Amino acid sequence: MNITTFAKRLCLLVPLLLSPAAFAAEMMPSPPQLAAKAYVLMDAASGNVLVENNGDQRLPPASLTKLMTAYIATLEIRRGQIGENDPVTVSENAWRTGGSRMFIKVGSQVTVSDLLHGIIIQSGNDASVALSEHIAGSEDAFADLMNKTVTELGMTNTHFMNPTGLPNPEHYSSAHDMAILARAIIHEDPAHYAIYSQKEFFWNGIKQPNRNLLLWRDKTVDGLKTGHTDEAGYCMVSSAVRDGQRLIAVVFGTNSEVARAAETQKLLTYGFRFFETQTFYQKGTELAQAPVWKGTTSQVKAGLAEDLTMTLPKGQLKKLAASMTMNPQLTAPIAKGDVIGKVEVKLEDKVVHSADLIALDGVEEGGIFRRMWDSIRLFFYGLFN
Repeated sequence: MNITTFAKRLCLLVPLLLSPAAFAAEMMPSPPQLAAKAYVLMDAASGNVLVENNGDQRLPPASLTKLMTAYIATLEIRRGQIGENDPVTVSENAWRTGGSRMFIKVGSQVTVSDLLHGIIIQSGNDASVALSEHIAGSEDAFADLMNKTVTELGMTNTHFMNPTGLPNPEHYSSAHDMAILARAIIHEDPAHYAIYSQKEFFWNGIKQPNRNLLLWRDKTVDGLKTGHTDEAGYCMVSSAVRDGQRLIAVVFGTNSEVARAAETQKLLTYGFRFFETQTFYQKGTELAQAPVWKGTTSQVKAGLAEDLTMTLPKGQLKKLAASMTMNPQLTAPIAKGDVIGKVEVKLEDKVVHSADLIALDGVEEGGIFRRMWDSIRLFFYGLFN
């Protein structure tokens, strides 16, 4: 495919990070105003924030904290550092932890898998402490691990002091950061994500329900987690899939269990009604070939580093126009992953998104005669261009 053909096709095949405000007045009603301190609606595929209010405000996250506790545990499982069936001895510290509980007994052994279910479904503080001690040795060491992971995920308004979400002045997060964390959980480990949709868990003779009321009210909802303290109010991170589109809704600081479910439902309804998402190309797909000077080959394959995913108000796709440019006079050596061009997407005259084109393969430096010949060609190329 030549560059001109690609540029024409790209008008219909470009991911973008669009601001809903660019379309709101023309295409849709204003987003719902929720009875919550902060909220965010994010598209899970693109990471676009579709609706937000105080999305970056630092607030106490209560048991939403356990999303990070569970995320780290599943990450350690995937890395082979711990096993699902490993026995965890319950410490007195874990057993004495207050708040919501799984009701594990001091000195008993509980598997990693059971503790994970107790954290996600029952919101067990005791289970969270027990698993954090098993992974890192202590709550403090685990909190350090949590905060390193915060940095890796780009959660810029989050700091954790414990694995439970029990109140601490230095323990905070934001609606936007929790959406980022939820997106990582969903994408990175679908097998363990299935736990978040389970409505109840039976342990130690006690059956406890998942506190996410939307699991009973909306069959498209399949996660994630609720939280509540007097300081935080009622909080929730939820996700739903309809017609292949997945949205993530986060609310902080509602005034009741019923309210957090109702306000979350408003966000999801608005998002599914007025936005659409589609992935056209996956990262690494060859989209064009660019000329290379002084290399072992005369061309290099060009593609994108991230999936070409677009989220935008319904009906707006036809208004987009895009173009692609390659860096002039690409000269070997070129390493795989080097930026060699750019795609720009415009709505009317405004650039609404740009993305780097990268080399999908490396090109080594050619032999001396090839380099000399291309040097001569480049000299005359420069004269006439």
